[in-house]
Amino acid sequence: MQNKGIVIVTAALLTLASIFYLSFSFATAYYDKQAAGIKDSIAQQDYKDSVKYLGVYSYQKCLETQIGLGLDLKGGMNVILEISVPDVIETLADHKTDAAFVKSMEQAKKEEEKSQSDFISLFIKYYQQNAPGHRLAEIFATQQLKGKVTTQSSDSEVEKALRAEVQSAIDNSYNVVRNRIDKFGVVQPNIQKLEGQDGRIMVEMPGIREPERIRKLLQSSANLEFWETFNSEEVVPYLRQIDQRLAGVETEDSTATADTTANKVAEAAPADMKLKINKGASSAAEKAAANESSQLAQAKKQNPLLAMLQVVPQGSLSIVGYASVRDTAEINKIIYSETAKQILPSDVKLLWGAKPADGISAKNVFELYALKVTQSNGRAPLEGDVVTSAKDEFDQMTGRPSVSMSMNSDGARRWAALTKANVGKAIAIVLDDVVYSAPRVNGEISGGNSTISGNFTIEDTKDLANTLISGRMPAPARIVQADVVGPTLGAQSIQQGIMSFIVAFIILMIYMVVMYDLIPGMIANCALLINLFFTLGILTSFQAALTMPGIAGMVLSLGMAVDANVLIYERTKEELRKGLGVKQALSLGYSNAFSAIFDSNLTSIITGVILYVFGTGPIRGFATTLIIGICCSFFSAVFLTRLVYENRMKKDKWLNLNFTTRVSRNLLQNTKIQFMGMRRRTFTIAGVIAVLFIACLFTKGLSRSIDFTGGRNYIIKLEKPVEPEQVTAALQKSFGDSHVTALAIGTDGKTIRISTNYKIESNDPNIDDEVENILFTSLSKANLVTQKSVDAFKNPDVRAGGSIISSAKVGPSVAKDITHGAIISVILALVAIFLYILVRFHNVAFSLGSVVALALDTLVVLGIYSALWGIVPFSLEIDQTFIGAILTVIGYSINDKVVVFDRIRENLGLYKKRELSETFNNSLNETLARTINTSLSTLLVLLCIFFLGGDSIRSFSFAMIIGVVAGTLSSIFVAAPVAYITLGKKAGNKTAAAA
Repeated sequence: MQNKGIVIVTAALLTLASIFYLSFSFATAYYDKQAAGIKDSIAQQDYKDSVKYLGVYSYQKCLETQIGLGLDLKGGMNVILEISVPDVIETLADHKTDAAFVKSMEQAKKEEEKSQSDFISLFIKYYQQNAPGHRLAEIFATQQLKGKVTTQSSDSEVEKALRAEVQSAIDNSYNVVRNRIDKFGVVQPNIQKLEGQDGRIMVEMPGIREPERIRKLLQSSANLEFWETFNSEEVVPYLRQIDQRLAGVETEDSTATADTTANKVAEAAPADMKLKINKGASSAAEKAAANESSQLAQAKKQNPLLAMLQVVPQGSLSIVGYASVRDTAEINKIIYSETAKQILPSDVKLLWGAKPADGISAKNVFELYALKVTQSNGRAPLEGDVVTSAKDEFDQMTGRPSVSMSMNSDGARRWAALTKANVGKAIAIVLDDVVYSAPRVNGEISGGNSTISGNFTIEDTKDLANTLISGRMPAPARIVQADVVGPTLGAQSIQQGIMSFIVAFIILMIYMVVMYDLIPGMIANCALLINLFFTLGILTSFQAALTMPGIAGMVLSLGMAVDANVLIYERTKEELRKGLGVKQALSLGYSNAFSAIFDSNLTSIITGVILYVFGTGPIRGFATTLIIGICCSFFSAVFLTRLVYENRMKKDKWLNLNFTTRVSRNLLQNTKIQFMGMRRRTFTIAGVIAVLFIACLFTKGLSRSIDFTGGRNYIIKLEKPVEPEQVTAALQKSFGDSHVTALAIGTDGKTIRISTNYKIESNDPNIDDEVENILFTSLSKANLVTQKSVDAFKNPDVRAGGSIISSAKVGPSVAKDITHGAIISVILALVAIFLYILVRFHNVAFSLGSVVALALDTLVVLGIYSALWGIVPFSLEIDQTFIGAILTVIGYSINDKVVVFDRIRENLGLYKKRELSETFNNSLNETLARTINTSLSTLLVLLCIFFLGGDSIRSFSFAMIIGVVAGTLSSIFVAAPVAYITLGKKAGNKTAAAA
């Protein structure tokens, strides 16, 4: 073998890289285990902050680098964002109090609840009824729509502007999430703009390990504020008065505002973000952090507030005190209590910083800022709606990451006035009631340009810039639900899935040994393990999450790796039967099999590249894993195994190998089946099957899941932990033929999301009540719910006994653009395969045979799913996982056909005077052993998954089993005969032309 050095170096580099990246998963698991043994949550975080894996990588970096499992395998984050369209309209109208406007808004809100029409259409209809002779421009010629709507604008122009603004508000949140979580494609986001619910976006994010960051990014999209501030000496005396008033008095209960603020501070306080403070303040903060708990308890009796809050000395601008994060909630109870309200001036607003203070040895110490309320409505004098652009960059003076902003003309004017009036003081930049920065104003700032600087990381500034751009939305995006999503299969099903893969690999290894003897079989098995190792290592380097479609791609690549070894061994056996020695036979085996392996792998890679370019979500995940797996399998099966054989045989080892056993020695050898003579019968059978399946698809259809049909989702909180499969079983009979599934939310097993497409296309407003009544009745019969009435079951405040805590109608999870992209990509893949085979084989006959057979393979899978729907005792629904199975079938099938065609091409060149039918028959008989062996090895894996893998993965494995069988048969009985007929006609035409 040539270029051995390159192969060895490449293998070494891939091994080191894979070990390096996969090690992060083990490191993270170790650190998590160590942290779990620490009871105090703050101490846990301190431990994680102190981690330096390999002396360089932080715990956060380990989390980001380790390989993750997708939502369908491990879980992730489920978020429902809500952007209220009525609120958007009111904001755009500058909260007009016009009687006709107010009445029209109320009427539109009421009708929207029972109408399929969108809110804007309803509002315009009622406004035209309530204000005849008046134009919409009288309401919407506001500052918010400046440049888009004028007093002379027509109603159609105003409507267009309103729709654009509403869509912008929805799209901003949608695009921010998609751009982040779909970066590598494998993450497989499930993002929906919920049909029938303007302004609601549902997002499922598998593998998300920073839910706080996602919540912050999504919720911080509209609440940017610029506040004037007090100097510390103006506010600290009031804090001392509060402390003195409360001394010896029991602290009052916290208000709702305090609780809310405490949560926001906790969420906005990642441990790795810090701000600079002055040296004097640093000493005060360190003193607070150093107090022992016993001393602090005693101090709280004498100084209820100041024992926890260390006030700052004079000259600290807007910062009035420092406190440990563990004390902020208790401090909030005090500073937002009725006693504090009686003492603090009404224009004082106290807010915490977004990040821990910098410059002190103690960790997780936060600053408390004093803001000045100058507006009668209590709002900031300048808000984020004036920001027109924001980008992350580096400060020219300090070189640190920062965010630059530009404002519109109105914002620039007000910003100049605000900075001019506060020279020598601080202006606080506040995002969602936490202070990000409070720089000193050195002079008037004109032009509307400003910079937010601090001790930010590059990641901080990127997130902040995205947030500020999203802040241009006319209404904020609210997270109405954010949960950690459990996998579709319960814990038991996950264990079954893992066990099925282990058993399948063991059986596959045994199969290779039984068919090709111990040494060749184990060499092939080692190549499989190396291929899997390299594939996982490269995926981890992408920081990608492994999903079910991704596993589909991996299964296909492993199957192709087995196929490569089978091809090599079968060609070697042919040379041995000619009387050649093992060394020469093996060398020719590798050489002769190379073109078939190369062509079959390259056609699959072409498919993968096109799917990646045009697909999104699950299709990209499949394509990414497939491409990586194919490259790794080609390298390990073709080069690494040959390197091992040549090394041993160079030392005169393994010279007695014959690549057979008693079982396989005479298996499918010297067959003389007349395949071409059977073509009319096989075409008739294939045609009848195609007609029957097409008729079945048109008459019976397919069991489409909620992914494609839409449906209703209900989040139900139960009293006791339950497996999702139990809930599905309890509901299936009640909903009849309708699709119903249960999904675990969180980790306690008590929160379940039920999805159903029951009467989803009906416009009857009573269907929602009907579905909820069915849920209550069915779950009560199964003893999963113990509520006394359906009304209590529907009340989210009555949790005891089980209740619906959230509900929503959902549209298809595969959006129109994703579905369209998937269809186009598959069509283009078939066209590309057609063209590649045409170029590679220099004959349209092979291209035509491949495409016809692939179309039949896909039809067979769809047809069997349609025919057996409702008959077999497991789900045959068409969902995103099924898409992955179909793509896998196409990839596997084309691999099989290319191998057959490669042998036909070879024999056509060697035996030019033979009859065409004889050449085709001999080629098919020569490759029959390879075809059967490859199919059997793949089927062994799939059968193990089918029987041992649990219900949630059974549908996927069933589609693959059908596809492998259909693909194998179509290669022999459809693809080859079609190519034979086409070649025969071409030959006939040439003869006629010559005559």
